[in-house]
Amino acid sequence: MAAEIVNPRSESGTEGAPEEPFDPAFALHRGGKMAIQATVPVRNKDDLSLAYTPGVAKVCTAIAERPELVHDYTWKSQVVAVVTDGTAVLGLGDIGPEASLPVMEGKAILFKQFGGVDAVPIALATTDTDEIVDTVVRLAPSFGGVNLEDISAPRCFEIERKLQERLDIPVFHDDQHGTAIVTLAALRNAAKLTGRTLGDLRAVISGAGAAGVAIAKFLLEAGIGDVCVADRKGVVSSDREDLTDVKREIAGLTNKAGLSGSLETALAGADVFIGVSGGTVPEAAVASMAEDAFVFAMANPNPEVHPDVAHKYAAVVATGRSDYPNQINNVLAFPGIFAGALQVRASRITEGMKIAAADAIAGVVGDALAADCVIPSPFDDRVAPAVAAAVAAAARAEGVARR
Repeated sequence: MAAEIVNPRSESGTEGAPEEPFDPAFALHRGGKMAIQATVPVRNKDDLSLAYTPGVAKVCTAIAERPELVHDYTWKSQVVAVVTDGTAVLGLGDIGPEASLPVMEGKAILFKQFGGVDAVPIALATTDTDEIVDTVVRLAPSFGGVNLEDISAPRCFEIERKLQERLDIPVFHDDQHGTAIVTLAALRNAAKLTGRTLGDLRAVISGAGAAGVAIAKFLLEAGIGDVCVADRKGVVSSDREDLTDVKREIAGLTNKAGLSGSLETALAGADVFIGVSGGTVPEAAVASMAEDAFVFAMANPNPEVHPDVAHKYAAVVATGRSDYPNQINNVLAFPGIFAGALQVRASRITEGMKIAAADAIAGVVGDALAADCVIPSPFDDRVAPAVAAAVAAAARAEGVARR
C-alpha cells in the first residue's frame, strides 16, 4: 500500500485553536500560495538514474567545462529571485522579512500566471545595504534575474545600482521601474486621447520615494515637457537645503519652470498629477489644474484625490485600485519584461527596453482608447506577450541580448 501523502495546505496544527470568524484572505493563504513542482517524472530506477545520479554527473561536467550550458540544462534562464528585506511592504511599511513573505509569494505567482516565469521569494534578515548586495550576488548563480521588491528608499537606489554593477543578469526594482513603465503607458494614451504629445505636458509628482523618483526620471527620458516632484515639505527644488543626495539629483534634473513652495502651488496650471505618496490633495488644487488635465492618484487603498472629485475637473482619471477604471498596476509590466529579458538572456534591463515595454502596454489598448480605458486590464492576455516581444527586440537592438 502506498504511504499516505499529507497535504501541507491542510488544517493540521489547528486542533485546540480558538474558533475565529471565517476570513477568506486567511483561508487562501493557509499553507502558502505556491509550491515547487517537478517537470520530469521519476517513476522507476531508470528515471531516477537520469534525473539524479549517475546521469546528472554528465550534465554537471558539461556545465563545468562550458558554464553557459547552465542556461540550457537547468532552470536558471526561467527563474527570477524576488528579493526583499521587508522594509517598505505594500503601504504597510517596515514589517520585517517574515511578514513580507505573503506579498513575495503573491509576486511570485503573478510572475507565473501572467508571464510564465518561475519566481522564488527570498526575504532577507538584514537591512544593511552591503549585506543585501553581497547576499544576492552569492545567490545569483541560481537565477536568471533579480526582482527587488519592497525595499525602502533611499537604500533601494544604491542596492539596485550596486547589483547591476556586479551581476550580468537583469536586476529590476519593480517599485521604481514597474510603476514608471505603466504610468508612461497610461500617460501616452491619455495624451493621444486629448490630441497632445508627451512633450506638451507639465506633470507634478507627489512623492519623492522610490516610485516618484523613478517616474520623474523615466518621463524625462521619454520626452515629457516638464515635471516637478514634491515631498512632504513641498517642491523638490535646488534652493532647498534639506535634500538628500537622491533628491538633490532629482532637483537638478527636473522643474524647468523653476517652481518652489507647496504641491498645491505647483499644481496650478499643471497638465498632469501623479500621486505616489499616500497624502491628500485638496479639491481646490485639483480645480486649479489646466483644462483636460490627467489625475493619476495611485496611492492604495486611499487615492490622493478621490476619483469622484478628480472626475469633476480631469479628462482622464487613473488610480492604483482594481475597482476603478484605468488601474495603474505593475503586473502589466514586470511579468512580460522578465519573460522577454530571459528569452534572450539579457545581461541587464536598459532604458530602451523599459520604454519599449511602456509602448507595448499602451499599444494593446488600440481602438478601445477612451477616457476610462487608457491602460489595458491586468487580465488582458495580450499584454505580457506584447511586452515580452518588445523587450526582447529592444534587448537585441541595444546589444544586451546573448541569444
